[in-house]
Amino acid sequence: MSKHLETICVEKSPTIDAYDKTGSVSVPIYQTATFEHEGLGRSTGYDYSRLQNPTRRALEDVVNRLEHGVDCLALNSGMAALASIFGIFKSGDHIVAGIDLYGGTIRYFNTLAESYQIEFSYVDTTNLMAIEKAITNKTKAIFIETPTNPLCEVSDIKAISDIARKNNLISIVDNTFLTPYLQNPLDLGAKIVIHSGSKYLAGHNDTIAGFVITNDESISEKLRYNIKTIGMGLPPFDSWLVLRGIKTLALRVRQAESNAKALFEYLNKHPKIKKVYFTGDSTQSTYELSKTQARGFGSMISFETDTYETAKKVLESVEIIKFAESLGGVESLITYPITQTHADIPKDELASRGINDCFLRLSVGIEHHEDLIADLEKALGV
Repeated sequence: MSKHLETICVEKSPTIDAYDKTGSVSVPIYQTATFEHEGLGRSTGYDYSRLQNPTRRALEDVVNRLEHGVDCLALNSGMAALASIFGIFKSGDHIVAGIDLYGGTIRYFNTLAESYQIEFSYVDTTNLMAIEKAITNKTKAIFIETPTNPLCEVSDIKAISDIARKNNLISIVDNTFLTPYLQNPLDLGAKIVIHSGSKYLAGHNDTIAGFVITNDESISEKLRYNIKTIGMGLPPFDSWLVLRGIKTLALRVRQAESNAKALFEYLNKHPKIKKVYFTGDSTQSTYELSKTQARGFGSMISFETDTYETAKKVLESVEIIKFAESLGGVESLITYPITQTHADIPKDELASRGINDCFLRLSVGIEHHEDLIADLEKALGV
């Protein structure tokens, strides 16, 4: 029987029932490093927690079912998830990547380019012709975020996946901003989906996690080998925290998105705001595309203030909204990309994309939208 996403988020993974016979509604935390063998050449399926752990396996099963993959790996950070993917490439390979990405992703790509001679071409992935033009005989993959961080740009996952398939490439999609509750890239043709699980999936700003999901068995085998070799698996307690967070994923995403729509309308009319970036902006050229490949618009907003002084005042004056890095938690968080999430990217590169010292990124939480607007009103003034 097929089940709705809300039910999958809440129900206990059936994989745990083979090991836990207590009837515990909550998945037990298997806080162990090693497992006793039943005999020579016989195993329970678990040998050592670096390889696999029942709590982590239960989490991987839930996320895999949400993303419709054949396998999911839970790792100890979003960056570890990224590293596990790029461990399957080798020196001399070429990757086509989006130009608007999380700063940590670009920092990692620059490290790969310098230390491992993996080449990257950064293009506007909303432009399909630009992607095709960037492909060479050394290209192995196309990597995109959609929506992007922090400009909230939307790329056509199906069309890009078609380009990848036509050229025998791996299509990789960072789905952190929308979560599997709102978007399923594998259903649109992607081969790999990545999440910073610290964000919406965990949802409470209390743990760090990452996920890689694939619908390709051969890719799964390579990724599993990387986890076995390097030891990037998510620990049991953190796995349990994410499992607990996912139970309310649907409720949190819906509430945060509702709030984001209200804040977008407020900011879009404010005299001190020059521009607002939000996937749910009906004037955006990709608005209709968003509606065809996603079930919602998410709750990330970026905006440019009229002056640096206004941006500084907002960051130092908000009270309900917290001036802190990260996103996707129950609390609303505001960040300053030019010195935080994108600090390692040259300022002239950021400026060319509109990310300057007046640019702020807002992760809208689940508080009451009227309180959030009042907080911004006080900080912005008139």
